[in-house]
Amino acid sequence: MANDNAVMQSLALDLGWPSYQQITVDRWQGSQHSQEADFVAEEVPISLIYNGVPHVVMLATPTNLEEFALGFSITEGIIKKTSELLSTRIYNHANGIEVQLKIPDERFVCMSDKGRNLTGRTGCGLCGASTLKQAIRQPAPVHGSLKLTSQDLLTALSQVKQRQKLNKITGSVHAAAWAVPGQGILDIREDVGRHNALDKLIGLLLRSGRDLTEGFVVVTSRASYEMVQKTAFVGITLLAAISAPTGLAIRLANEAGLTLIGFARDDQHVVYAHPQRLTHITNNFN
Repeated sequence: MANDNAVMQSLALDLGWPSYQQITVDRWQGSQHSQEADFVAEEVPISLIYNGVPHVVMLATPTNLEEFALGFSITEGIIKKTSELLSTRIYNHANGIEVQLKIPDERFVCMSDKGRNLTGRTGCGLCGASTLKQAIRQPAPVHGSLKLTSQDLLTALSQVKQRQKLNKITGSVHAAAWAVPGQGILDIREDVGRHNALDKLIGLLLRSGRDLTEGFVVVTSRASYEMVQKTAFVGITLLAAISAPTGLAIRLANEAGLTLIGFARDDQHVVYAHPQRLTHITNNFN
């Protein structure tokens, strides 16, 4: 219990905004009633402001926001490389959080044709896009010699459940995790929005200088088009989701050369695109 309390306190202190709150609930099980404490995840309006101009407001878990800002800026094509995010300043307000971002003038000018002052729902993955061309961006083909076994995938899936600290408390947040064959999960980020969790993870990976061709991503959500797009956009070659992919996600994965796995749960999974990176270990009984 002491360790759980320490985890909860560290999560709650991030940026001054709590990532969860404790409330009293009426719990019913059949005819049995009790009042007890429960923990619920917070979603906070996060305003991303580039060079003094508001771009989008996202609803997100108020943790790891510098990583989120970098990941979002890269995967949405606002900047091309990490060094182009010149500064990040975070300001807490009573009604939300402002993230003030400074980018080069030439990148800011390129944002002029994008919709601004938009609100992104918790699950929003195309926020800031106002045209079909902006929304359906084709990433460059991914490359790399990544090889993993079905046991590597199984190990990562098992470790995700163990590493989801906020979800263990609240039961309501997604995770995006970075795993390397033979090493298991090295990094994980959580958020009430699946796209936000992935952007946070990508931001972390870029800031830490990891080789994005050496590992793969596991997400605790469906594999929608935007999740494949964000993953391929930074050169990651394999995405495994615990739920189903969409048809558009499968088509994009095929076109981008990305290995796409869905329904990755326990000891089963379905490979939808580019299966050559995954070697299956089978048990033969005579």
